[in-house]
Amino acid sequence: MAETTKLSVEKALEKLRGGDRLKSRDQQLDEKTEALNEEVRRMRAQRLRLDQGKPKRG
Repeated sequence: MAETTKLSVEKALEKLRGGDRLKSRDQQLDEKTEALNEEVRRMRAQRLRLDQGKPKRG
């Protein structure tokens, strides 16, 4: 029969929580990326509005 190594409860919880920290970090980065993408879309739309109101130099 194969031997199983015993972990302390503390170490077992640390291993289980480690995945949660990575997920939450990835989620935070995804949220920040989405917020920045939204800001870029807003700024591009604003620039288009401003450019349309200007008379062209020529």
